[in-house]
This record gives sequence, structure tokens and C-alpha cells, in this order.
Amino acid sequence: MTASLRIALLASLGALALAGCGGGADSAKEQEVIAKVAPPAGKSWSQVVRVDGDGVVMGNPEAPIKLEEFGAFTCGHCAQFAKDSHEELKRDFVDTGRVSYKLTPFMLHPIDAIAGAIVKCTGPDRFFPLADATFLEHDAFIAGASKPQPGIEAAMQLPPAQRFIALAKTWGIDQFYQQRGVPATTIQQCLGKVENVEAVEKGTNAGIEKYQITGTPTFVINGQVAEGIAAWGPLRDRLRTMGAR
Repeated sequence: MTASLRIALLASLGALALAGCGGGADSAKEQEVIAKVAPPAGKSWSQVVRVDGDGVVMGNPEAPIKLEEFGAFTCGHCAQFAKDSHEELKRDFVDTGRVSYKLTPFMLHPIDAIAGAIVKCTGPDRFFPLADATFLEHDAFIAGASKPQPGIEAAMQLPPAQRFIALAKTWGIDQFYQQRGVPATTIQQCLGKVENVEAVEKGTNAGIEKYQITGTPTFVINGQVAEGIAAWGPLRDRLRTMGAR
């Protein structure tokens, strides 16, 4: 995708400060072990999901450790984090009631806004399974955008209510989600409402303004950025140090 095309698309959404993809490691003082919290009857905590502002949260609403990830679906580091963490994070941290996990879709590329809108439009119960599929099958997700596509320029000439539907089709994003159970009508209705796409941009801008985000994934724990942590190993160690062990 050419820089001029990206700028043109972003201009159609409004001004956006773009961040990169990557990070390092950190350490903290060990705290006392936090007691496990029983989930609601008949459920695990990872099945307790709700919309929270610009993202979606799974886990105990009263969890003493609140973890938020600002993650871009096109980001390879975010995809690797999901591959490394998704089973262990739920099993050993969220399902204990000690940690809640919020994912806020972040926009590095126009595809992130389109994918973020689709995943959010499916509702909170489908949000995390689809987000996991997007990250875990990252190569398939970005395959259509990894090579020149002849329909991009034509899509850019369409009115906004049609533009994002056409871009999703051209990049193969609509097919990716249809193959994972999202009806074509849901995708079309979602992307036909430009405010759904703009919501990902707004969440990105809000994260940048509040936390000075410069790369993805960025993790925020109890309202503080986990500086230098962008991989599961260091993040897992931090959560354990905070008492989730």
C-alpha cells in the first residue's frame, strides 16, 4: 500500500498519530500472593465478557490486577503475543479472578480500523474468539494486503458508506471473517456505518493521548503503562510479581 493511499484513507477518517510495532522488558518488586476468586456459578471468569469504553474486557470486574492491551491486528508482535499467551493468560490469570484482561483495538494501518470494526460489531461474546483468530492466523489475515490489489483505487473513490465495504473485499478481510462464522450481511452493515470504523480511530487517539503510546502491543496495568514490556514472558513475570501466582 503506497504512503499516499494510506494518507488519503486516514484523511477520510480524521487525523491520526501512528505508532510502531515492538518493545522490550521490565522488572518490579515482588508483592504478596493474591487469593483466588471464585467465578459465577456455571461459568469461568474468562467467559465473563463486557464492553468497556473503546475495548472489551474478560474476567472478574473486581479483579485487583487490571490488564489492558492496546493491540493492532496487523502487528506481528501483537500476533506473537497472542500465540504465546492466549491459553496461559486465561487459565492461570483471568480464570483465577486475580486478573482482568481488556483488549482495545489500535490502528497502525487502515486494515486495523476495518478489522477492529468487524470484530467489535459481532458483540462481546464473539469479540475474543475472533480477535484470537485474527492474531493466531495472522498470515492468512494479512495475505490480501501483502500484495498489490487492483481494486484499491476504485474503492477509494466510493462514498464512505461503501468505501470500507469495498476495501474489506479487496483486501480479503471480509472473506477472512466470513470463513470464521461472521455473516456477510453483518460485515456489510457494520462497515456501512462509518462511525464503527471511526470508533477504532478514536480509541487509538484516546490511548495515545492518555498513555503516550508509541508502539504495539502496549500494556497498561492498573492504569500505568508497563514500560518496556511487549512480550508474554516479561508480562507473565510482572503479573506473578504483582501477586498472581
